[in-house]
Amino acid sequence: MLAAAARLAEQGIVEPVLAGPREAIEAAARSFGVDISNVSVEDPAISPARDACRRALEEALAGKSVPAGELEQRIDDPMYFAAAMVRSGQVDGSVAGATHATPDTLRVALRVLGPAPGAKVVSSFFLMGLREPTPSGDDILAFADCGMVPYPSSEELADIAWRTATHYLRLTGAEPRVALLSFSTRASATHEAVALVRDARDRLHAMNPDFACDGELQVDAALIPEVAAAKAPDSPVAGKANVLIFPNLDAGNIGYKLVERLAGAQAVGPILQGLARPANDLSRGCTADDVVLAAVVTAIQA
Repeated sequence: MLAAAARLAEQGIVEPVLAGPREAIEAAARSFGVDISNVSVEDPAISPARDACRRALEEALAGKSVPAGELEQRIDDPMYFAAAMVRSGQVDGSVAGATHATPDTLRVALRVLGPAPGAKVVSSFFLMGLREPTPSGDDILAFADCGMVPYPSSEELADIAWRTATHYLRLTGAEPRVALLSFSTRASATHEAVALVRDARDRLHAMNPDFACDGELQVDAALIPEVAAAKAPDSPVAGKANVLIFPNLDAGNIGYKLVERLAGAQAVGPILQGLARPANDLSRGCTADDVVLAAVVTAIQA
């Protein structure tokens, strides 16, 4: 985290702010030989932002019977303090998780920031940087949801697809072509899981998206033109999809890790979507490069 913050500041990518005890942060920087002289440090115990953060937490936790002493303890927690800075508008987004489990970082984001207006669900996606482009020429794909929602309803799946496509356009500048994945292509199988994906497609179409979308499609029909020509010749996205929406978390999580580990793709994420303000999680095995990429994505979201 320290190395990433120093790089972000040195290269002028964003204005990084480290949240935590100043003495401990500065001691760690010295021990690792990292120059953070150009990085702001907000110590919850002495920060001028503490009162504003307290008010933000009081607002976020209103009606949840949090004792005053516990509220002060949460303000002292760097993750809660950072989220409160985001909620109060003192910073534009937060990145956490290098030393915290994903459920802990997500719990704070949900409690303090809450869902965006109109969001059906808070979900996530990965950007997958491929070593070789797909037959349609895409070297970056989006996979969703690979980290948040175990078994989305058809309404939630449509929301995930719409938000992932929107983010794909904003983050890559490329036109999204969305495939809702299944073990079936165009009714090649009959099952309630297939019917759910079809219903999600219909709901997505009813949202009048300004991008091409189709489903249900098997992953080879979604990506490979020859397979698409045989299985779904009239599909607007088959054979050229770049946004892949998995039917559940099992499929999504397994899928992105297979592509990352066996095909050597670079996985950026999970990138959270559906929150009122940007907040993103890191793997506890992250590198400084991962943190920099997460900060860049968070800045673009903001």
